[in-house]
This record gives sequence, C-alpha cells and structure tokens, in this order.
Amino acid sequence: MSTVKPIEASTRSYMFLSFLTLLNVLNFVDRQLLASFANFIVPDLNLTNTEFGLLTGLVFIMFYAVMGLFMGALADLVHRPRLIAAGLFIWSLLTAASGMAKGFMSLALPRMFIGVGESALTPTAMSLIADRFPPAKLGFAAGFYYMGVPIGVGVSLLVAGYLGPAIGWRNCFYMLGALGVGLSIVMLFVKETPRQHVQAGEKIKGPGMMQIARLLFKVLRFSPALCLTMAGGVAIHFILGAAAFEQLWFVQERGFERAHIAQMTGWLGVAGGICGNLFGGLGSDWWQQNRRSGRAMFLVFIMLVLVPISFMYRLAEPGSLFFWFAVFCGYFQLGSFYGPTFSSVQELVPPQIRSTVVAFYLLVLNLIGLGLGITLSGIFIDYLMAEGIAEPYTKTLLVFTALSATAIPLLYWAAIRFHKDRDRLYAATERGEFDFAPR
Repeated sequence: MSTVKPIEASTRSYMFLSFLTLLNVLNFVDRQLLASFANFIVPDLNLTNTEFGLLTGLVFIMFYAVMGLFMGALADLVHRPRLIAAGLFIWSLLTAASGMAKGFMSLALPRMFIGVGESALTPTAMSLIADRFPPAKLGFAAGFYYMGVPIGVGVSLLVAGYLGPAIGWRNCFYMLGALGVGLSIVMLFVKETPRQHVQAGEKIKGPGMMQIARLLFKVLRFSPALCLTMAGGVAIHFILGAAAFEQLWFVQERGFERAHIAQMTGWLGVAGGICGNLFGGLGSDWWQQNRRSGRAMFLVFIMLVLVPISFMYRLAEPGSLFFWFAVFCGYFQLGSFYGPTFSSVQELVPPQIRSTVVAFYLLVLNLIGLGLGITLSGIFIDYLMAEGIAEPYTKTLLVFTALSATAIPLLYWAAIRFHKDRDRLYAATERGEFDFAPR
C-alpha cells in the first residue's frame, strides 16, 4: 500500500537543487537563443515572421511536448540522473549544429530534435526534487529550480547583446553546445535519489506505459484543482509564446538598437526573474501554510497587480522609467509563476507518477500555450503587415496579453479547491487506490 513518507531537506539536497537549476539555466539559454538573436538571425537567413514563429514554436514544441510525456514516464522507471545526462548531451550537440544553419529547413531539423533532448530534464528534475524536499518547502524548491527560466532567458539576451556583435551568432551556438556536453559528463557521476514510494533496497519493477497512462488520466479525473491549475498555466503561456517576437518589436516598432536592447532586457530579465521566483516560491509556501486556499491564490494576487502594467507597457514611451520598470515586472511575473503552480501539481498527484504528470503538464503548457501563442502570433503579424495595419507587433502582443489574463479565474478556483482535493488524494493513496495493478 502507498504511503506518503516524511522527508527532510539536507545541505546535499540544496546543493543538488542548485546544480539542477544550473542545468535548467542552460536549458533555457539554448532554447531561447533563437528568439534572443531574432534581429540577427531573421535577416541573415531571410525568414518571414511565420517561419520564425514556426522555428520558435511548433517545429520545436511538437517534439519537445510529445517526447516529454514519454520521458516523464521513463523517468518513473529508470536511473534519473543518467536520463538527464543523455538528454543534455543530445540537446547540446544539436544546439551546436544549429549554428551551421543556412536557411529555414537547415535550422528546423536540429530545432526539432533539440526538443527531444530538452524534454528529459524538467519532468525528471521535478521528480528528484519532490523526493528530496518536504511538501512545506516544495514551493521554494520548485521556484528555485525554475529560476532557470528567467535567468536562462536573460542570459541568452546578454549573450546576444554582448557576444553576438563580437563573435557572431553562429559561434555563440557552438560555444553553448560545447558547455552542455561538458556538463552532461558531470551529470553521469550523480547518484540516484531514493524514491519516496519505493522501499529501501527494492528494485523498480516498473509498470507498462499503458498502466502509467491509465493512472495519469485517473488522477486528472480525480482532481479538479489539478486540471484548473494546468489550464491556468496554459493561459499564462499564450503571452509567453507571443513574446518570442518581443526583440523584433523593440527594434522595429520602438526604435531600439538590437544589441543595446538585448543587453538591457537581459539584465532586467535576470534581476526580475530571480526576484519573482524567490517571491513566488517562498510567498506561496507561506500562503498555503497560513491560508485556507492553495498556493495558486498567491499567484492570482500577483497577476491582479501586474497584468494592468503589462497592457500599459505596450503603449508606454520607449526608454522611459515606467517602460524599464514594466520590463522588470514582466520577468518578475514570469518568475513568480513556477513555484506556486509546479509545487501544486506535485502535491496533487501520487508520488509514483510525478514525473509523468509533470511531463503531461509541460506538454499542455508548451503544445497549447507556447505552441499556439508563438505560431498564431507569427501568422497574425504577417497578416497585419500584409493589410498595411500600423504596429502589427504591438497589436499582436496586446491581444495575447488579454488571452493570458484568463488565467486569473482559473487559478482562483484551483486555489479554492486545492486543500480539499489534496486531502482526498492522500486518503485515496493510503487506501491503495493509485497503486499499479499487477501485470
């Protein structure tokens, strides 16, 4: 029968969390390089907005999201650090290969398979984190790990702003690919973390993929709070997808020089992201322990304050104090998202399929939220340009900001139901309702 064991976070756990966060930084540096170098790569390869949207959207995300579900299920069955090492090695080689692209197709091929390698990291890492940190600290741990997103995005912009003009965008891809290969070798020597639901010395007997899939959908039907949390995350990712065109917006409609704006947004992105991740993680942990609603409610209040700023920012005077403050707030809001939502997802599922559920969450975030956000934005921008409509980037970004605001009611109801659904899950887990049936 399954039980939820008490665990304590050690110094080693925090060191391991820091290393996983470093890998996530590299993950998002590599993933974001294309968008950060948009003002270099689009004219160099003569890409349309639709083609650029496909490269940063569906071409990458289809493989990343679908393979992520498989990798999540695999992470519930195999040696997790070795799985991360293999994924890191693959995506780093393909990042280097992207630097040799001569056009749309030669860039599309490595972008497809970069997604396969990167899909192994987060479901596996989140499973390892959940086995090393107690529930009361999961918001902080998830938020700390997900500092890799804004830091990675910010660092990729700094690479574009400082190294791009100096050594060229292609050499930047080669350099980061080599760094990833080196870190993958280090990861090979990391030991596996004992799994919460497996007794000491017991080998993983491993259910089949169909059993894992059936249990996944059973959990989704069981917990409305889980489904609402995921839906809120998808809504937030609409604007994150459209933001792939933000560097082009800065240059073409706000008049910034491409290297300068990459540098400025890079520094603000790193600062805002770190502050947002720590605030969202620690604040949401405090909220859940001291309020009747779940962590997602903390994120609701953050969004109620910051979403109006996101609208005003698109129309603000470029280079004004409010403009730079709004850039900071955008990265702060991005950072604050991860701790509350990913820790909530972890607590609303049985421990034996955490990697699978996180992978499924990533699938819907990326395939629906980012995939549609990026791809439809590119098509919409090209359409507005063809119609001769002024400021197509601005109008597109405003539309997708409005779509993302629908996350507020979804996360509100997720937070209201959280404690009820989690308590039901714990009771059902104790009764063995989520144990795998013998094969």
